[in-house]
Amino acid sequence: MVYRIHFTVQDLARTRVAEAPMPLHELELAARALQSRSQPARLDAWRHRARAQLSAQARVALALMPAVGCSPGFLSPAKVGAVEELLEQVRSTPREHVRTNLQETARRHPSLPAWTRRLADDASLFAELCTGLSHLHACLLAPHWAQFTERLAVDRTLRLQQLLTGGVGQLLTQANPQWMRWNPPVLEVRMVSGADRDLYLDGEGFLLIPSMFCTRAIVTDGRPVSVSYPACSDRYPRELTALASVPGQARSSGVSILLGRTRTTVLTTIAEHQGCSTKELAARAGIAPASASEHATVLREAGLIRSLRHRNSMLHSLTPLGLVLLSEGG
Repeated sequence: MVYRIHFTVQDLARTRVAEAPMPLHELELAARALQSRSQPARLDAWRHRARAQLSAQARVALALMPAVGCSPGFLSPAKVGAVEELLEQVRSTPREHVRTNLQETARRHPSLPAWTRRLADDASLFAELCTGLSHLHACLLAPHWAQFTERLAVDRTLRLQQLLTGGVGQLLTQANPQWMRWNPPVLEVRMVSGADRDLYLDGEGFLLIPSMFCTRAIVTDGRPVSVSYPACSDRYPRELTALASVPGQARSSGVSILLGRTRTTVLTTIAEHQGCSTKELAARAGIAPASASEHATVLREAGLIRSLRHRNSMLHSLTPLGLVLLSEGG
């Protein structure tokens, strides 16, 4: 069974890739992956370690994020930002919104725990849920967030290159061919849950969200409609296994050995912020503008980035060679 997502010309013009990781949205996908049995070679070591560290409060939050099916939207907003700020937004969710979200979820997922009926009116229970959400993030995502951010940035770069060279059609065709099929003007998304539904974007656009933990395709029926997909799954099949076996330990980076730490930081920053100016590059990399310009020149001469002048600024972006180096060198 499939979701059929119907595009208009306006939707095609407003199709984009998420500009940065979305911590709580990624947390929901990690929670789903934790309870699933898919991809055992890639995920089971991480699952074993994570399950051993779950607190009682974390398990409360986990109960609202099933492996298959829907979960209350207020728990995992698809927003960019610091996790502490996003968790505070969850804590501040109006109780009527919580109640409505839970009722909608219960209609689609009748086996919700009985205690969820009290959640909107029981302040202490809601506080325990929010504490559990924080614990869950600390257990599942926080130890490896820097590595995940780098990998997601590489995937976004790949998708943007597909968009530039082949248009929206190539982007939608290649993002997740195992689970998604582009049959213009409809994107068909295969659903494990057996759901069969038509979604009409109505000119509000469409968002692709790369994920380290998504093992298939997850449709979020918000505005805009979004689909999460496995980030560069063919490039990093053992990423989580490696991280789970050595928690918190910094990766030895072939790129750092080759380029040096500062130049690697500059290259990674450009990958994460395609089209950034030299001034922005310096600020994000934590170096002086003159140093940023010097490192960018070396990277450009090596064919790893390209730089274009726009008015009084130089704008930097990754080349295919730079993408390959980051992809294979970590």
